[in-house]
Amino acid sequence: MSDSHRETGFTWTAAAVREALGLGGVAAPEDQDRVFRQVSTDTRNLEPGDLFVALEGPNFDGHDFLAEAAARGATGAVVRRIPAGRPAGLPLFPVPDTLVALGALAHHRRIRLPARVVAVTGSSGKTTTKELLRAALGTHLRVHVTSANLNNRVGVPLTLLSAPLDAQVVVVEVGTNEPGEIEALRRVAHPDVAVVVTVSEAHVERLGDLEGVYREKLALVRDLPSGAVVVVGDEPAELADRARAAAPGHELWVAGLSDLADQPWRGRLLEADPVGRWRVGTPSGSFVSPVPGAHGARCALLALAVADLLGVAPELARAGLPSTTLPGMRTEVRRHARGVLLVDCYNANPQSTRAALAWLEALPAEGPRVAILGSMLELGAMAGDLHARILEEALSGAADLVVAVGLFAEALPGVTDPRLLRAPDTDHVLPLLLPRLEPGAVILLKGSRGMALERLVPALGDALDERQGGIG
Repeated sequence: MSDSHRETGFTWTAAAVREALGLGGVAAPEDQDRVFRQVSTDTRNLEPGDLFVALEGPNFDGHDFLAEAAARGATGAVVRRIPAGRPAGLPLFPVPDTLVALGALAHHRRIRLPARVVAVTGSSGKTTTKELLRAALGTHLRVHVTSANLNNRVGVPLTLLSAPLDAQVVVVEVGTNEPGEIEALRRVAHPDVAVVVTVSEAHVERLGDLEGVYREKLALVRDLPSGAVVVVGDEPAELADRARAAAPGHELWVAGLSDLADQPWRGRLLEADPVGRWRVGTPSGSFVSPVPGAHGARCALLALAVADLLGVAPELARAGLPSTTLPGMRTEVRRHARGVLLVDCYNANPQSTRAALAWLEALPAEGPRVAILGSMLELGAMAGDLHARILEEALSGAADLVVAVGLFAEALPGVTDPRLLRAPDTDHVLPLLLPRLEPGAVILLKGSRGMALERLVPALGDALDERQGGIG
């Protein structure tokens, strides 16, 4: 990793660190001229001259790595406690909570950034919208974006801390696992544009219920800085009104495919290609969504709305969309000689599973449409009802086979349907499915990360390459 002062144009002096952390007093005389190259939380990629933040977690304690940090060249450390055998000569900045301190360092950096900050949250579609924003904005602006899906109280600060001084826009993805997390991240990011893609039953195990999800997601738009703009999707229908109530006095725009969307970013689905990528008509021209399905088209419209608000001409933003690249296992299409795999198993909740089923049903298929549905995790007390509801919808749709895995296998116990196969876990799927697999199949894999449905991909791919006929 190169020198962060050269990368970001920002100098971390000892005085700046103390100011960011709210530490009183002044640096010791021997530290007054000390300059840190960058902020690091991981000794494995720490470089000489870094400031090390000793984070703590369920399975690790950064304080145990102070000696390693010093040996690798760290010239300071932010700590909650001073461990026995602390490295001699390593300046320490004591704080009550090192995770909060990381956020404070990031906020100190953020308010000195000339770039505008776009924060994106939602029950699904966050990473997709972030990557579409990278593409749409990148045709005209220098953009710095969250890596992968580092969207938590570590990832968001690290994104801001690594932003180059010449970045014109910083896009941060904001996730949550517990109440209060988005509020904390909003305070760190201080966004100029707050984007809420959608709200649905996700993480309700910790957020309580759908109302709790709304409270948490809409924390992104509360108490925004003066002049900040809110952009929301048009699903669910009540999202826009709830966002307006949460962000009074702020400009708010809606993008999507329904009449709820504001006219500049109200799209119409025109036609889809063989893998479900829609051509979308808008008042300023049409474009092909690089992400399959209607949900992908909605995310693209959100990205185009933000690009327009940030001064990117609509034709330039549309021209950038084809460069969108999503991380693996997100609406990923794998063509085989005798069929197609739709790999969308990075995560799942009821809304994203419905969207995936709609994608499957919309695709042309010469053979059977097969939906492999793995458990939607973190739904708490609502899990049984939600799995039953989604399974019922899947069986009433166009799928020729539904493989219910995990919690889905336990749903609707009284239902017997020749199209329904029940697998207690991922390991039991292939013995059930392969004997019934026919040429030309289009197979959807949708489930939460913990189900590891991607382990089925090699064998299913081999099967689709071996069988005769199909769509190839």
